[in-house]
Amino acid sequence: MRRILPTLLACLGLLCGGLAAAGPAAADDGNPPEQWRSYWVDAFNEGIYTPDQVDALIDDALAVNANALIVQTARRYDCFCNRALYPRTDAAVDPAPYDPLDEVIAEAHAAGLEVHAWVNVNTMWNSATPPTSPDHVFNQHGPTAQGAERWLNKKADGTELVGANAYIDPGHPAAVEYVVSAIQSIVAEYDVDGINLDYIRYPDGSAQTTHSDWGYNDVSVARFQEATGRTDVPAPADQQWGDWRRDQVTGLVRRIYLGLWEVDPTARLSMDAITYGYGPQSVGGWEGTRTYAEVLQDWDGWLDEGIMDTVVTMNYKRNWQPDQARMFSEWSEYLADAQGDRQAVNGPALYLNAVDDSVAQVTEALAPTEAGNTAAGWSGYSYANASMDAATAGADAERQRLAEALTTGPDAPFAQEAEVPGMDWKEAPSDGHVTGELTLRNGTPLDGAEVTLTPLVGGGDEQTRSADGSGWFGFAHVDPGLYLVTVDLPRGVVGAPVTVARVTRGEIAEADFPPFVGLP
Repeated sequence: MRRILPTLLACLGLLCGGLAAAGPAAADDGNPPEQWRSYWVDAFNEGIYTPDQVDALIDDALAVNANALIVQTARRYDCFCNRALYPRTDAAVDPAPYDPLDEVIAEAHAAGLEVHAWVNVNTMWNSATPPTSPDHVFNQHGPTAQGAERWLNKKADGTELVGANAYIDPGHPAAVEYVVSAIQSIVAEYDVDGINLDYIRYPDGSAQTTHSDWGYNDVSVARFQEATGRTDVPAPADQQWGDWRRDQVTGLVRRIYLGLWEVDPTARLSMDAITYGYGPQSVGGWEGTRTYAEVLQDWDGWLDEGIMDTVVTMNYKRNWQPDQARMFSEWSEYLADAQGDRQAVNGPALYLNAVDDSVAQVTEALAPTEAGNTAAGWSGYSYANASMDAATAGADAERQRLAEALTTGPDAPFAQEAEVPGMDWKEAPSDGHVTGELTLRNGTPLDGAEVTLTPLVGGGDEQTRSADGSGWFGFAHVDPGLYLVTVDLPRGVVGAPVTVARVTRGEIAEADFPPFVGLP
């Protein structure tokens, strides 16, 4: 029933336009086009705190002909859910047994909307008042923790807290283990359509835009020194140090991707991508962007490797400011052209623009590039503030204005309903994956050991990966075949460094290595 009104409005728009085209999403075969359309629904504002709020959210999403919701579930290692490794939030949600995530899933799925659980990865806490749960990561591994139990990210000058904001260091192996397990717990316990990663990067606030001041947790620095043979504490601008830290984020993404595949191979992994400043076209290429250099987030590389299904860019630019309009255009073009055989969704900031400017950005975001590529869809940030005029005109009124502008009239970009794009690589996979773990007999991981995958029968190209801080390694999207898996053992470690893995379509092949022996 909720879809009747927007459909009627769309039909009226088409009639008023003399049966004009429905916009860039129009399909020419009579079937709904494939085009992602979503709201980000943050948990710092109302939206999922009560069943009545969820009712309104679903109605408002359908009013813009959305087909998905990105719903903040794990905000600061607190969960807007009851059944996950993350403890339940202290926010003013209705008391248990009310489960915000359960409620959203039930109502959204009944209305034909997908639900993607939005998880903040490296933001530990952001209040001067600690969380009430003794199990919360801030209480277990925050400012009161000592030694290796302290997971806090740290700047080169020793700063750990920025105001009340605390962050996880992605170079800390125990933190990585927790994040992967917590995300798996959400997918195992809830019928989500996917996981959306936010803050999958190093924090902002560095002195320069060409490097990061973060990553100086003692455990991370010690790992870097062990991996490189260096004894110094590297400077923030040190290229080797920057590459190593960026690899930690990429390794975490790879492990989340394959960890998600273990629990539900059909679940989509998406992420919220940084687009600071001008696009790669204006700064000398991808490696010159603040995304790659400052916050060490290589989402372009993740698309290329196939360990990210959908990149949703936080393309937060003011359409009414010429410089920012140019930034929006450059990132929109780069995004559409960089997606390859994965998907990229353009995510403008509704709260920075009036409704007319937001509609203009939607149209531009979904237009073909010079190369003929188009973004896979649109996501608006955010549901709580659908325009820069929400504070004065009212949030509900501005959401209604946005819905009307997007769905009615001959040029309305969302006049026609659309389906979330499929994922052939998951729905009908043509390849598989390989994972394994390298440890000594005493449980010590072979951190940084190089693992090479060499085709023996069938298969694709030879590849090399490094084991992470827990000894885990993974190869994603490997052609089917029989492979030799070889470990380059560190000095002083002995054992059988070779095994065989058979890769089949859609499955994860385990490369089993018995524990190695460390010589005295």
